[in-house]
Amino acid sequence: MNITQALDTLDATDSVLTEQSKAELDQKGYTLLPGLIGDEWLESLRRRLEKLWEEEGSLAGMEEGGEPGTRRLAALVDKGQEFDRIYTHPKILALVYKVIGRDFKLSVLNARDALPGQGHQELHTDSSDEYDGRFHACNTIWLLDDFTEENGCTRLVPGTHRAKLPGDVLKDVMAPHPEEEHLVAPAGTVAVFNSNIWHGGTINQTKGQKRRALHCYFTARENRQYLDQREYIRNETWERISPAARYILDVELS
Repeated sequence: MNITQALDTLDATDSVLTEQSKAELDQKGYTLLPGLIGDEWLESLRRRLEKLWEEEGSLAGMEEGGEPGTRRLAALVDKGQEFDRIYTHPKILALVYKVIGRDFKLSVLNARDALPGQGHQELHTDSSDEYDGRFHACNTIWLLDDFTEENGCTRLVPGTHRAKLPGDVLKDVMAPHPEEEHLVAPAGTVAVFNSNIWHGGTINQTKGQKRRALHCYFTARENRQYLDQREYIRNETWERISPAARYILDVELS
């Protein structure tokens, strides 16, 4: 199997995309897909995450090292069939292909919930490579709660996916940027963004409001996965998912 066959099998073709989403991703570096997560699926994802946080306790997210001031979970590909549709969703894969433009694979699927008073991040990119005429990665944020100005929504600086790295340009990467846009959107929305865009979380200023999100990050196939899916995948997961899904995960049998 190759990426073209995998995408065709999963119906992840250009026909599932709108001209607006393609233009925004190209020009701004990100686009929003409102209502992509239906109500029933949304509730099942929330329930599964809360159960995992309860079960894993202080070890939650340790597969990727964790993050102070947040609740994290990692290696979600292997932690419930609720997550199968995330890294195989046709619209997501079609947009990822628009960004990367060549063979790609999942790098990581995790969850993040910034705790009250916490969550502010420096402006950064999710790619260690500067724009060199082609892009190497694409990330997605799946909003499981409303993102508001108060609860730590993501900030993005449109058009910076073709710029230098923020640390090479800005005096203070923690400070607000005059051109930043805040990802204020209802639960069920998915944001797809070029991994070279400058972005970062903001402070959860509420007294107890959850701001749960999933991150589904893809990288060009020649790159190393941030989390080696072959190391974590269980037989029951491998047998449940389709050959096309195994290709996206890069866990096919040799």
